[in-house]
Amino acid sequence: MTQTLKVDASVGARNRAIILAAAEKAFASQGFRGTSVQQVADLAGLPKTNVLYYFKTKHDLYIAVLSQTLSLWNSRFDMATQEDDPAETLAAYIAEKMELSRTHPMSSKIFAMEIINGAPNLDNYFNDAHNKWMEGRVAIIEKWIEQGKMRPVDPHYLLYNIWASTQHYADFSTQITRLRGCKMKKVDFSEATKHLVTITLTGCGLDVPDKYKIDSL
Repeated sequence: MTQTLKVDASVGARNRAIILAAAEKAFASQGFRGTSVQQVADLAGLPKTNVLYYFKTKHDLYIAVLSQTLSLWNSRFDMATQEDDPAETLAAYIAEKMELSRTHPMSSKIFAMEIINGAPNLDNYFNDAHNKWMEGRVAIIEKWIEQGKMRPVDPHYLLYNIWASTQHYADFSTQITRLRGCKMKKVDFSEATKHLVTITLTGCGLDVPDKYKIDSL
């Protein structure tokens, strides 16, 4: 009996993962309104009834995709303290965000479309949690500034710039590809990360950690 339950649980987890991957692709290309449960089922290679077994409505499925995206964005910066080195911490945060733009571009696009449309599907819990996260990160950056660890910059604008710069590589990947004439490879993302870290940290009066220094400089 125990073995059967384990098998069933693993099948359920696998099916959910397949459905979420298909839903992510559909929502990224068609948006919430333009996507149907049947489209998700077709992409997943499963009957529509199977999708509705795990996710009762299209809205439930969409929220699950958004939640998965937000959990992906959890980073080392979430646990940062005023005792940490701002250069190392901010550089690692930028690198993490760039890597997610490379490996999960559709997640970023879905979140961007949700925000552009006024975030109608993000509830008060998200708003409260997001505000508390922002307040916490701003407080830490302000402490770094008070301690003389970095130049006095507005923490809000600093974070907005990091988000805009890193997520640009996911949200506007088509534009980048057309301008470059080819898609960015892993090595290109690595080089772009070094440049973004250098631009951001030098603007904050911070030294660039060795691992992020641009080879040609």
